[in-house]
Amino acid sequence: MTKTKLAEKKVTKVEKAVVIAEAPVKLAAKPVKVTPIIKRIVNPLVERRRPIKRSTRVSQFAFMKAPGIEHAFEVGDTVEVFCDHEKNRERIRGWIKGIVVQVDNKMVAVQFRSNVYLTDGWMVPDRILWYPVTSEHIRAVPGKKAIVKKDFIPEY
Repeated sequence: MTKTKLAEKKVTKVEKAVVIAEAPVKLAAKPVKVTPIIKRIVNPLVERRRPIKRSTRVSQFAFMKAPGIEHAFEVGDTVEVFCDHEKNRERIRGWIKGIVVQVDNKMVAVQFRSNVYLTDGWMVPDRILWYPVTSEHIRAVPGKKAIVKKDFIPEY
């Protein structure tokens, strides 16, 4: 064996690693900076939107727009509700009069004098039903306005 072969056998792994690390490295090409492409669809109306100013008065209802007169229920109002109810000891579906007993931001509680049922197959009668304020199954009854008696004072 020649001296170079013997020298190679005696070289440890650590020394080989050092030798490899010292070897010059040639770069084939210069690194190119890659810019990421982000596709974003933007509605121009959304970005120009200004914040909505809130009024200091707190409304009774939580709506995007002001509620109409048909949705302004108050405690004590007489309303008609479309539901299953008892009439002459028979269960029928139709409009029945009730009285508003509680009003919430989103719900209205109506109390009845006869038994009413929550849904079609509901077997348990009840006297109070809750409805959403905007439900098509509840409507105000055009009631008689109370005649206010004024003291008539004739002019002399």
